[in-house]
Amino acid sequence: MPERDRDRRITDVGTLKALAHPLRAQLYRLLIIARAATASQLAEQVDEAVSLVSYHLRKLAVHGLIEEAEARSGDGRERWWQPASDGVSVHDEDFRDAPEKAAAHTAASRLFFEQRADMYRHHLDERAHWGDAWTAASDSSEWLLRLTPDELADLAKEMNDLVRRYEEHGRAAVAAGDTEGRENVAVHTYGFPFRV
Repeated sequence: MPERDRDRRITDVGTLKALAHPLRAQLYRLLIIARAATASQLAEQVDEAVSLVSYHLRKLAVHGLIEEAEARSGDGRERWWQPASDGVSVHDEDFRDAPEKAAAHTAASRLFFEQRADMYRHHLDERAHWGDAWTAASDSSEWLLRLTPDELADLAKEMNDLVRRYEEHGRAAVAAGDTEGRENVAVHTYGFPFRV
């Protein structure tokens, strides 16, 4: 199997629209977490019919976002899927050259934001069940800075590099069998200009 891309940059509207479907975005996120899963396993997590989940997985595969994975069990009837890269990135600059592209990018960005906000709302509702250590470690911060575009780009790169290091550390630890106390953790950051 070829070496996986670290992040796949989505630059075409077709692939962006394929991912910007609520169920497909959710399935993609679940595959990023699980690293490999079957349609049946994913259907249980999203409470949808296996046939519907299979359909949407095939759509993601057509656009190269996911791919078939090596079977993890002896059941030859099971089709396993995995992300084709470690993640995806979508940049505004790739969708500015036509109004329909810009509209597709805006719609996708709104969907991704709403799904992230739903994750955080769910955390807020459930945080009392996580215990003191996780509650104390969780973070919600807001900084209001005065920056240039170049400074904001530098800040975003530094934050991404830092999170990448923690991601690599966590994956290496899990691969080495160090799973005690580890949970899935979402880190969402937004850096954008605004005027008051």
